[in-house]
Amino acid sequence: MRALAGESSWLQRALFVGLVLSILWSSWAVPPADLGARVVRDLLLFFAIPASLAATHGRDLGFHVDRVALRDTLLLAAFVLPFYLVGSSLPSIRAYYPMWQTTTALSQFLPHTLQQLLVVVAAETYYRGLLCVGVSEEFGFKSVFISPVVYALHHVGKPPIELLLSGPTDVLFGAVDYHSQSLLPSIVAHGLGLTLLDWLALHDPIFPPEDVLAALRWLPVPL
Repeated sequence: MRALAGESSWLQRALFVGLVLSILWSSWAVPPADLGARVVRDLLLFFAIPASLAATHGRDLGFHVDRVALRDTLLLAAFVLPFYLVGSSLPSIRAYYPMWQTTTALSQFLPHTLQQLLVVVAAETYYRGLLCVGVSEEFGFKSVFISPVVYALHHVGKPPIELLLSGPTDVLFGAVDYHSQSLLPSIVAHGLGLTLLDWLALHDPIFPPEDVLAALRWLPVPL
């Protein structure tokens, strides 16, 4: 009975803290152009607090790497790569990215990328760590479906196509992290994907935008 009570206590606390952190994140406004301020907010709310909570309960949020995690990382990265390549040719994506100002000069792009990677690590710790891998022992595969709505809500204001795909992307990333019990797949796919998207958006489109628009005209959102 004590074991059950302990598990229940962790689950209740994890979900409650997850809800509070989502509210705090939405309430803590940072200047849209200030990547440094975004890093501070996200590392505190989405990384430090979930990691500390997990440590005090002896829980694992997916901070480990093994052969399964490496294999799943390669598979997920390969799967999402075409989406980033095609997406980088869409006018709405090119108008929005990079989210924070940078140039192709390595002296600017590399620091920008490193800071953005910290934002990704924080996000994956919260969405796929606290709200998925962290509670997977109690919820099983259903834990994959805890965060998609919150994840989508936090994408409001981004290009419509990205908002449309945010829920399915969350489920996909969560399913892969759940399978490997590691955050490495989603961190690599998300972090390197954003870096690639920024780099491509700063250069001429790989595919003619008019061809991509014609191929995706069936989608119910502006592109």
